[in-house]
Amino acid sequence: MWDRLLGTLLKQLIKEGHLTVHLNSGATITAGNGARPDVTVRFSDDALPGKLIRNPELAMGEAYMDGTLTIDNDDVRGFLTLVVRNFQQGNLPWVQTVARNLRIAKRKWDQWIPHAIAKKNAEHHYDISTPFYYLFLDEDRQYTCAYYKDPSFTLEQAQVAKKAHLAGKLLIKPGMKILDIGSGWGGLAITLAKEYGAQVVGVTLSDEQRKAAIQRAEEAGVSHLVEFRLQDYRDVTEQFDRIVSVGMLEHVGQPQYPTYFRQIEKNLKEDGVALIHFIGRTGPPGNLSPWFQKYIFPGGYTPSLSEVVSVVEKTELEAADIEVWRTHYDRTLYDWLIRFEDRLDEVRAMGYDARFIRMWRYYLIASELSLSDMPHVLYHVQLHKHQTTVPITRDYLYVDGAPEPHSAFPDGFVPEK
Repeated sequence: MWDRLLGTLLKQLIKEGHLTVHLNSGATITAGNGARPDVTVRFSDDALPGKLIRNPELAMGEAYMDGTLTIDNDDVRGFLTLVVRNFQQGNLPWVQTVARNLRIAKRKWDQWIPHAIAKKNAEHHYDISTPFYYLFLDEDRQYTCAYYKDPSFTLEQAQVAKKAHLAGKLLIKPGMKILDIGSGWGGLAITLAKEYGAQVVGVTLSDEQRKAAIQRAEEAGVSHLVEFRLQDYRDVTEQFDRIVSVGMLEHVGQPQYPTYFRQIEKNLKEDGVALIHFIGRTGPPGNLSPWFQKYIFPGGYTPSLSEVVSVVEKTELEAADIEVWRTHYDRTLYDWLIRFEDRLDEVRAMGYDARFIRMWRYYLIASELSLSDMPHVLYHVQLHKHQTTVPITRDYLYVDGAPEPHSAFPDGFVPEK
């Protein structure tokens, strides 16, 4: 029964491209119009068709991890591209549409993240092993979207450009006090201290990251300018000239957005500037894949811009600028994947098994496709409390020595009555 039902659903889903499924029973399912991508998968578990019908996103990822779903030539990219592109065309069978809508409806419950759960979620992903992440990240350990101002940039060059762009938007002056929410392995905080003369407080819920960041600050000679705390952002009490949050909003959880932005409002001085860098949706609110929720980012969520702006407008914060980065993150994820695949022998030497390697490969490719073939982008939301805090044009970011007007009116101008 499950085999026949799966065949019916796959024929409804796969309209473009071609999929061949060899079931464990010996039967074969074919779906699609014969165009590319042309992908063949093989099942070695009689229960897999039923699992895929009940919860396809979770079961598909788990089966690949477990080896009960294999893809000829291990063409994960081709398989996921086939699935994603047909899904985006609206070919999802009605039963899966209903299940997806139910998950969206309950997302606020799934994303309720009090302090204890927030720490547990961070540890799940970031405390895997610092040396493991160092295998595929750039030299400064930036685990967020790079900025490919020039397509010829290496990952290292693009991450340097990202940090410079962030610093430019923060309008940093020497001696300013900066809060880095979700400070990771410390690369951005160390750069802001070393190259811009800032005093930085970084907060993280990963003790592995904090220990590595402290060591890196000492090696860089800026430990007197940088403090890394194992602290929830909700527990920070001081005020700062600047606040930066890179890749953190995705872990906050939608029900906590009012708390998050009220906390930024509370921690930001009257003449301060904040910059929120996050993956977001170009469409309406949705939900994170159940597989990602379970294995990669528990409590994670990529919000629509409306979910963010509607909360910001209920605070004293104002949007000074909103920038959209397109294709930068899919390129970043591709570069990470290439580096990861090139160092699999070292991954294995660290004690990670084939199942972990397949999980990580699936994660990186699926994430890349979510940005290249699904409605996701990288947002920069720059915030201040007064209209004249941030220059009124972007010239200050791109032109050396350009004037930085803070009002469209000349200095001393008085409107006529």
